[in-house]
Amino acid sequence: MTNLEIVEAYKSYLEVQKNYSRNTVVAYMDDIVTLENFLTSEKLGDLYHVSDRIARFYIAFLHDQYCAKSIRRKISSVRSMYEYLYREHDIVGNPFMGAVLPKDERKLPVFIYENEINEFLSRIDVTTLSGKRDLAIFELLYGSGLRVGELVTVHLKDIDFLAKTILIHGKGSKDRYVPMHSTLIDRLKDYLVIVRPAFRARTERPDEHILFLNFHGNTLTVRGVRDILDRELKKQESNLQMSPHTLRHSFATHLLDHGVDLRTVQELLGHVSLSTTQIYTKVSKEKLKEVYDRSHPRAKRKIE
Repeated sequence: MTNLEIVEAYKSYLEVQKNYSRNTVVAYMDDIVTLENFLTSEKLGDLYHVSDRIARFYIAFLHDQYCAKSIRRKISSVRSMYEYLYREHDIVGNPFMGAVLPKDERKLPVFIYENEINEFLSRIDVTTLSGKRDLAIFELLYGSGLRVGELVTVHLKDIDFLAKTILIHGKGSKDRYVPMHSTLIDRLKDYLVIVRPAFRARTERPDEHILFLNFHGNTLTVRGVRDILDRELKKQESNLQMSPHTLRHSFATHLLDHGVDLRTVQELLGHVSLSTTQIYTKVSKEKLKEVYDRSHPRAKRKIE
């Protein structure tokens, strides 16, 4: 089979048998073209005759050109193609079957320092209805470590002021109770008594169950929370690089900094796997090292 015949056959397989979307097929084809161009430039023959040695050579080439995530995707595409060729067109074997792929690069979560959060929250104008609501939103995101998608789905019945907890309906239908501190409770009560009724009165069909409403009395959305945060940062002329999820990252990091054990943080965040939570220990250690290097007199001393 020629390169063109292989590509056309595989494309038809993805479109007809796998029923992949147009964009997905285009992405697969782009990955195949990368391999095809490599073989041509290195004079290593055609797609049909790729050997295990050539496959290893190709992966080494990718390491010089792409990040780990892109390498994994490109190898996954060609591995799938050769599996198809092995099954349908009598190719000897899949040269990429035993390929060793780079591990996914896990970026450290972005967080902001405690004094920066305190300053940001203290500068919100609570003389307005929107300001009172916004402060309650940010206090809840940071105070209880919620995902923004969880925050916008909190119902009034989920809040238990007596027990100082909120029932959160998390990912994968996994419910959890998260605690509320006294300041957060005060902010929520302020919002519920003063702001929510005023916003609710602005629509003819208010949602009687959802906690947070937008200015027009409708259900607040994830995009709405992001817009609120962006406007507040702009209003404060702040240099903080922050998203709603940054408040969740900061919640976890600050708890670990203050000695809370990893299992507890896992439960509070609603992580299924402890390994997902463990990345915050890396963040915490990096912060400790930064503070140490900046503060210890011997760490700052230059060797003559």
